[in-house]
Order: sequence, then C-alpha cells, then structure tokens
Amino acid sequence: MIKDFGAGIALLLRGFSLVFSTPKRVLVGALPAVITAVLMIVGWVVLFTNIDSIAGWLTGFADSWSETWRNVVEVAVGISVIAVILGLSVLLFTAITLMIGGPFYEYIAEEVEDELGGVPGAEQVGFWRGFVVGLRSTILLVGVSILFAIPLFFCGFIPVVGQTVVPVLAVCINGYLLGIELTGIPFTRRGKSFKERRKLLATRRSLVLGFAVPAYLLCLIPLAAMIVIPAAMAGGTVLSHRLLTGDRTTTA
Repeated sequence: MIKDFGAGIALLLRGFSLVFSTPKRVLVGALPAVITAVLMIVGWVVLFTNIDSIAGWLTGFADSWSETWRNVVEVAVGISVIAVILGLSVLLFTAITLMIGGPFYEYIAEEVEDELGGVPGAEQVGFWRGFVVGLRSTILLVGVSILFAIPLFFCGFIPVVGQTVVPVLAVCINGYLLGIELTGIPFTRRGKSFKERRKLLATRRSLVLGFAVPAYLLCLIPLAAMIVIPAAMAGGTVLSHRLLTGDRTTTA
C-alpha cells in the first residue's frame, strides 16, 4: 500500500516531466485550463459577492433567534458553503477543462502513449464525444462528491474530529474522484466505459490516491491548476496505461 502510494506520487512527477519536455505540450495543455480559470474566477467572484445572501437564505430557520446566535450560524454556514464549493471546484475545474480541451488533451495522451508503446486500434475521442463522456462522468462524480460532502459537512461541527479527520477524508475522497476524471481519455480511446474505468482503478486505490491526492492539493493553490492539470493528464495517461496492460510495478 505504501509502495503504491509512493509510486502514485512518482507518476504525477513523471507527468510534469512529460509535459514540460516540450514547449508545445505546455501550450497545448495550458490553453483549455486558462479558459476554464477565467470562467471559475468569475464564478468565485459571484459567490463571494453574494455569500451573505446565500448564508441568510440557508439559515432562514434561525430568523427568530437572537441576533448574536443568528450571526454565528450565518458565519458558520457561509464558511462551510465556501469550503464545500472549494472542494467541488477542483473537480469542476478539471471536468470543464477536459470537456473544453478534449482534442488538446487527447493529443497529449496520444503522444505519451506513443512513448509507452502505443495503443493498437485506438479510437479517436474527438471534441463532441469527449464533451459528452466528460459531461456524463462529471455529473456522476460531482453527485458522488456531494453525497459524501453532506455527512462530512455535519461531521465538521464535531470537536477535534471535525478539524482533523474530516478534512483528511474530504481530500482523499475528492482526490480519488479527481483521479477517475484524469484517466477518462486514455480509457475512452480503448473503448472502455466509465463503469469499467471505475472498477479497474478500484483494484489499485493506493496507487490512484498517491497520484491524485497531491494533484488535488496542488489544484487548491490559486491558478496552479493551469499547470497542474496538463501534467496530471499526462500522469493519468501513464497510470491508465499501466493498469490496462496489467503492469503491477511500484515505480514510475
């Protein structure tokens, strides 16, 4: 388990090496991420501008409480809403970037897999197919993330546990879901379904977590995702190639 987790980290580092090996890959990978970053920044500005109204609407049940307690609840709910959306925003950023940049990332995936030996009879994903596949998996993954976020949200109010265990669980869950997203194109090029992808990734969870959790944490750094996502896409391609060929090694 520990070796697999370490190998996952090495795969992410290899992704950085593969992308930054040529300026073309950097530009191809960064362009969709820049477009998505602009959209996400606009969304965050709208959220922060209206967070008081959103918190007030969510805490309507406290209207009859004293002003002090009502304000405390509104602040707590506002912070929690921001935390939940921050966690989801990484998944959304990745999903939107992959949907917008399908052909760009397919190019990176194809180049990386050519270096690994190629994919005989690989299917061309194309923009619209990549968009539809990405949209479908995004809806499923964000839905799963929300299902986990609800109990974690309430557990966050438990003293000590809410400030230690809950954040770690949230990062691991969202990181794993991110790993599923980042392996979409390589699996689709082989005609594999979302269900097949999920099952195969589940056979090496520690490897996926080692790869995806650091990528997720790096994406939390403002604007870092523009560089991290292309590298993670390349690393996800290597990860997919390894799983699909039955490679059980624990080195990058």
